[in-house]
Amino acid sequence: MTEEKPYILPESKVEKPDDKGLILFGRDVTQIPCFRNSFLYGTLGGLGFGLAHFMFTSKIVKSTNYSVYAFSMITIGYWIRCRYQYSKKKFEMMQLQHALEQHIIYEGVEEGPGVKETIEVLDI
Repeated sequence: MTEEKPYILPESKVEKPDDKGLILFGRDVTQIPCFRNSFLYGTLGGLGFGLAHFMFTSKIVKSTNYSVYAFSMITIGYWIRCRYQYSKKKFEMMQLQHALEQHIIYEGVEEGPGVKETIEVLDI
């Protein structure tokens, strides 16, 4: 008996499943930098703060309010910090990319944009 091997399609022909994330206002939030971590930290921080407040005061409504306030502040605070660092890193990468492009352009050339020709006058 001969064993039949299953036919394997080349990778270009294989259909990949559409992995759609959460769509909010027409935008996939899984593609937004810092979104996931901001909401995770905000949720856990708000939950922890609300539970701690409830354990000390036993006031349900106030604890719920404080947990929502903590969630909001932690989420916004972490979002601002993360986006600032992301923008700063992106700007530095753009500068580095530009510098590398300039280096490639002037590679092998004796006089580049940063090299000035100096003429020395000798006194005899």
